[in-house]
Amino acid sequence: MRILSNVFSAIGAGLAIILLSACGRDQPETAVSDGGIAMDGDDIAGVVRSAAGPEAGVWVIAETADLDTRFVRIVVTDDDGRYLVPDLPDANYQLWVRGYGLQDSEKVAASPGDSIDLAALVAPDAATAAQVYPAAYWYAMLGLPTEEEVADIPGGLNNYLMWTKNMGCVGCHQMGQKSTRTLPEGYGVEESSEEAWARRIASGQAGNSMVRIATQGLKGLPIKYLADWTDRIAAGELPAQVPQRPSGVERNVVATVRDWSSPHLYMHDLSGTDRRNPTVNGYGPLYGAPELSTDEMPILDPVANTATVYNVPVRDEDTPTSNEAPVVAPSPYWGDERIWDSRSNIHNPMLDQDGRVWLTARIRGRNNPDFCKDGSGHPSARVYPTQQASRHLAVYDPSSGQYQFVDTCFSTHHLQFAYDDNNTLWTSGDRNVVGWLDTNKFLATGDAAASQGWAPLILDTNGNGVQDAWTEPGEEPQPGLDRRVPRGFYAVMPEPRGDSIWGSNAFFYPGAITRLTPGDNPPRTSLAETYEPPLPGFGVRGADIDKNGVVWVSLGSGHLGEFDRRKCKGPLNGPAATGKHCPEGWTLHDLPGPGFADLPQFSVESSYYTWVDQHNALGLGEDVPMATGNLFDGIHALVDNEFVTLRIPYPMGFYSKGFEGRIDDPDAGWKGRGIWVPSGDRTPWLKEGGKGTKPLVVHFQLRPDPLAK
Repeated sequence: MRILSNVFSAIGAGLAIILLSACGRDQPETAVSDGGIAMDGDDIAGVVRSAAGPEAGVWVIAETADLDTRFVRIVVTDDDGRYLVPDLPDANYQLWVRGYGLQDSEKVAASPGDSIDLAALVAPDAATAAQVYPAAYWYAMLGLPTEEEVADIPGGLNNYLMWTKNMGCVGCHQMGQKSTRTLPEGYGVEESSEEAWARRIASGQAGNSMVRIATQGLKGLPIKYLADWTDRIAAGELPAQVPQRPSGVERNVVATVRDWSSPHLYMHDLSGTDRRNPTVNGYGPLYGAPELSTDEMPILDPVANTATVYNVPVRDEDTPTSNEAPVVAPSPYWGDERIWDSRSNIHNPMLDQDGRVWLTARIRGRNNPDFCKDGSGHPSARVYPTQQASRHLAVYDPSSGQYQFVDTCFSTHHLQFAYDDNNTLWTSGDRNVVGWLDTNKFLATGDAAASQGWAPLILDTNGNGVQDAWTEPGEEPQPGLDRRVPRGFYAVMPEPRGDSIWGSNAFFYPGAITRLTPGDNPPRTSLAETYEPPLPGFGVRGADIDKNGVVWVSLGSGHLGEFDRRKCKGPLNGPAATGKHCPEGWTLHDLPGPGFADLPQFSVESSYYTWVDQHNALGLGEDVPMATGNLFDGIHALVDNEFVTLRIPYPMGFYSKGFEGRIDDPDAGWKGRGIWVPSGDRTPWLKEGGKGTKPLVVHFQLRPDPLAK
């Protein structure tokens, strides 16, 4: 693919775009549709009208089954109901309309080059119209427990919401789409909806985890309120609010949906470029992270529209597998079948400057090698020896097919490259330390021990600017001693214009973000600062950083949090700098969507992760923060303090955990750039289409107007 990209650059951006459309014909002539729309021979265009007249802000969907992957291209109509679906591969398509206030139109056959006016159907009633509302509008119907019911939960209602939203339920599934707001058949003879929900969350290999969160952490309250929710919906209750149709720049979106992997598997994440230079691997393949579901890493070729797999190995034969997890109760979809079987447990891929794919991947069992432990002489082990690591690192070179194991003394989860000469790879995922790898040294020597380091998070509690002896979590503070923070990173974010590394601290209330400055001789010179969001913000999960060092974080409270350390007024270290000392550094941006009836002031949106478009890969501008719209089938981008929502209306139930931007050709305008977003719901069979549908990959692009070709 690198050779192909070079050829494209040499022969010019215009010809590259024609080749990439995979039309298999000469450059098309410009034509004008009956709606006065200038179009090419690989476009489909026309006007959408209903009995009420032209329909503005509705989606036109073109789908074909003729290619090796699923292929769907989706656009939005302009103010006059006109649409143009651009650059379609040569195939037979089904074309139809979906939109708020409508019921789906009849599908019509279409081919590239056709001019087709479409007849939209006004929904005959509110119930029909509500079937295509985002999940958020249905989820907002869920009742909330009383103060008395949550009195024994630390943090009360806020902590309950954190765990039912982006830390727990919505942390793995989209809640509110049709499959979750109804109860499936196959549960037997439950006498009540509460029993049915208790049975439901016990299903499959994740049953233990779901039951533990609902019954132990949250006192069984979610089961009560989920049962009431589905009962009311079954009785005909509908969402109280109606979504607005896409407007403004949202009508310029072109979304392309492909699929990969297998129907019983799921993807956590993907990568197809270097975050620091998103022109790396232009038009090249994308690599998926299937986490616990399989060792088959999917690879999508978006030019050929093909999906293949690479079988990821492990180093040690006794490496544990997710297949060992018991099926607590049969699934109504899969029965007693153990559908997940992964030893490598790939969570996050990331390409480097040369197109190698670095992975947080398990390579062995939990027990660490001797160089990690006390007495080994390793510089990091002298400061903080480690005994176990549950996931490690690996690197795959697509050009040679070589796969290398990197044995780490720290657990890994996410990973990001620093902006330094060593191409240092920083990781998250360990509860007690933050780990890194000098990738240049590892590639040159193959010596994992000499190439890695790790550091605990030590607050400079005495304020003297150096790392001194510290007190451990739970110990009484001692005058003159620093303090270790009892947490590691979830997200990890090297500063683009500095030497510090930021991380989000999730899975405790209210959550925090922490800044680690390695110093000249890490870990002995490493110091940390930590900051908690002020109320009403809580529920820190995924986060990212812009080029100015501002941190953006998804909050379970229904906000996108913004933290600018430069706004802090008081001391950043010392005895008072324990996390709550800089509320002025925070700005909370209300995410789109309705609130719960009992909490209407805050959105029910439950964003899992945030990513910052540092290089304007999408076209909304540099440093635009984007939060996963987990209850909106898409992405929320914050532009000039207003959210732009990029939604996938088909298939409904699209849910992402992470994404990235890539600039395939900086000279090709909007067609040479975009963001790549994988579906990440652990139960892909719950989305529209049901069992048999595969995990999805979406390419969002932004043209200058709704009719640009």
